[in-house]
Amino acid sequence: MICKRSENDNVEYMFGIVGVPVIEVAMAAQASGIKYVGMRNEQAVSSSDQNQETTGAFQEFPQVEACRLYSKFSARPSSLDMISSVVEKAVRTSMYGRPGAVYVDISGDMVNAKVDRSRVRLVPCCPPPPVSMADHIAITEALAVLKGAKRPLLIIGKGAAHGRAEGALRELVEGCGLPFLPTPMGKGVLPDSHPNCVAAARSRALLQSDVVVLLGARLNWILHFGLPPRFDPHVKVIQVDLCAEEMGNNMQPAAALLGDVNAIVKQLLEYVHKDGWKYPADTEWWTTLKEKMAANATMTKALALQSTTPMNYYQVFHHISQLLPHDCVIVSEGANTMDIGRTMLNNYLPRHRLDAGTFGTMGVGLGFAIAAATVQRNQNTGQRVVCVEGDSAFGFSGMEVETMCRYKLPVVIIVVNNNGIYSGVDAETWEMMGKMGDLTTVAPPVTLLPEARYDEVMNAFGGRGFLVRTEEELRSALQLSLSDWERPSLLNVLIDPSSDRKQQEIILCPVHLPSPSVSVTCPQQYPGNC
Repeated sequence: MICKRSENDNVEYMFGIVGVPVIEVAMAAQASGIKYVGMRNEQAVSSSDQNQETTGAFQEFPQVEACRLYSKFSARPSSLDMISSVVEKAVRTSMYGRPGAVYVDISGDMVNAKVDRSRVRLVPCCPPPPVSMADHIAITEALAVLKGAKRPLLIIGKGAAHGRAEGALRELVEGCGLPFLPTPMGKGVLPDSHPNCVAAARSRALLQSDVVVLLGARLNWILHFGLPPRFDPHVKVIQVDLCAEEMGNNMQPAAALLGDVNAIVKQLLEYVHKDGWKYPADTEWWTTLKEKMAANATMTKALALQSTTPMNYYQVFHHISQLLPHDCVIVSEGANTMDIGRTMLNNYLPRHRLDAGTFGTMGVGLGFAIAAATVQRNQNTGQRVVCVEGDSAFGFSGMEVETMCRYKLPVVIIVVNNNGIYSGVDAETWEMMGKMGDLTTVAPPVTLLPEARYDEVMNAFGGRGFLVRTEEELRSALQLSLSDWERPSLLNVLIDPSSDRKQQEIILCPVHLPSPSVSVTCPQQYPGNC
């Protein structure tokens, strides 16, 4: 029943961990033509039989209720003949409106049970999500606000990537001459190398813009909630989102455009084309942004071109960025590794970046990489999947390297190893601390074992592991890994444990300070270039 329903919904892949009685589900999937990928990292329980509920059954847990907090839809079919309908609703709910995870709980006794086929109501596959457009009055209000801006800024979020709005957005950005800033998973909707991309002056762009157009992005912690001191207190926001409940979160928008991002951008273009409006290229705003981008680029380049051993973050990412193919899928997670990687590893294509996302959840990277590599291989795209991990983040799901080796998925994993979480200590310091007393009371909580051999974990399963200490070793190992399509590789890149993000200074809003301008160090939890 599950697999027949999945076939109807055009499901191609099933990822999971088998055990009694889930083995039969995976076997049925393979028999029906669905590709099954067995994973290693299970952090949840299975479902007990219905007739054993409340008795303390094996793996009994109120999963439907627990998952309801974290998913768009959570349900347990009441009978075998309802499985098809419930799964169809789950699939439809996951795609319609704002996309999101869903959960369907199949009780243990249902897995091997039988039902008369004539009793089953087979619901056809749901059509593609309906496309909604913004109200025309709201469009004219938004354009009036945008045209009145002295310092406009477009923020392109992952909602624009999901809405496949790259074509319309390129026309809007280039036709109207507007600067844009991508959110972490909005990178690549327009290339990071685009001349109108102002990511290298992120903090300055956010602080001094007077009109912000949010395109499928949320004013959450990643965008500092849209509030001072990181935003101008008088900034006007034009909010474009397909979720009505998102409108007005943290600040009241000057215009709210509810609907599909791609469709709404096309609406805006239709109106703009009528009067030929374009933001001038010779404004003080563009001059300010370009000067700040150049200054930050100079500072970053100085760090990247340092020839030190052990290397710093910027050296590592400088050489990685030079060698990665422009069409590769970049998966990234970690603390400094992910933050610095967002600024130094460019994306050139939409939907080619996956990271820890809004929740900053560590441990998702290797699973993302496996899924991406499975799809890339099946579609024969010739695109590499490169997973850039902090050493702490890698530890959450490191055993998934066995999954990659088992299925011969040519993922390239780069572990940026600083011996800790945010920072660590070198081997000599670690040994000295061990002599001072019990490490559970002496070692800083952020430290991990110095120079841990993550590369040997990959070697143990038949992949290729490289221990990297120098720039030459990094370039050689990465080039070899990118040329190998037969097996996964892992580069264990040892860097200076004290390496950190470059010091950032922001000019806080004068409304909230006693003096017109005060420079302060940018807080760690708010990454981004100034």
